[in-house]
Amino acid sequence: MTSTSKDTPESGYAVPPPNLFGVDLGLRLLLLASAVSALVVLVTSKQTESIPTSLPPPFPAFISRDAKFQHSPAFIYLLVALSVTCCYSIITMVASFAVITSPSPSPRMLFHLVLSDAVMAGVMASATGTAGSVAYLGLKGNSHVNWNKVCNVYDKFCRHVGSSAAVSLVASVLLVSLVVLSSYSLYRRCR
Repeated sequence: MTSTSKDTPESGYAVPPPNLFGVDLGLRLLLLASAVSALVVLVTSKQTESIPTSLPPPFPAFISRDAKFQHSPAFIYLLVALSVTCCYSIITMVASFAVITSPSPSPRMLFHLVLSDAVMAGVMASATGTAGSVAYLGLKGNSHVNWNKVCNVYDKFCRHVGSSAAVSLVASVLLVSLVVLSSYSLYRRCR
C-alpha cells in the first residue's frame, strides 16, 4: 500500500484523524441545556380559567377548568422523551469527556455513539412532532371535525407548550448534528 504525501508527514508516520470530541462534548452540553429547559417549561404549563356556561340559573354561570400537560398523551410522551434525552446526554457527556483524553477513539465506541444518537434523534423528533401537532390544534382548531381552538382561552398554557415544542425541536436538531459528527469521526477513523 503506497501512501501519498498528504497522508504521511516527513517523519513517515500516518497522521491520526482529528479528534472532534471537544465539539461533540459542546453539542452534548447544548443538548442537555435545551432538553432541561424544554422539560422545565413543559412541566410548568398549567393554567386555570373560568369558562362561561349556558346552563339555567340554578347552575353556576361559570365553571373553573384546568389546562395541564398531563391531560394530553402527546405532552406526556414529550415529557418522557425529554427526560430520557436529559439522562442520555449526561451519560454520553461522560463518555465524550473520557474519550477526549485518548488520542484516537475506538471505532466501536464511535459506532455505538452513531447508533444511539440516531435512536435518540428519532425519539425526540417523533415526540416533538406529536406535541407540535397537538399544540397547533390547540392554536388553530380544526373546523372539519368541529374541534375548537383553546389557545384563546388558555393563552399562558399554549405559550408554555409551544415554547417547549420549539426548544425540543432544537434538541432534535442537535441530536441530528451529533449523528453527523459521530458518523464523520467514524469515517475518518476507519479510512
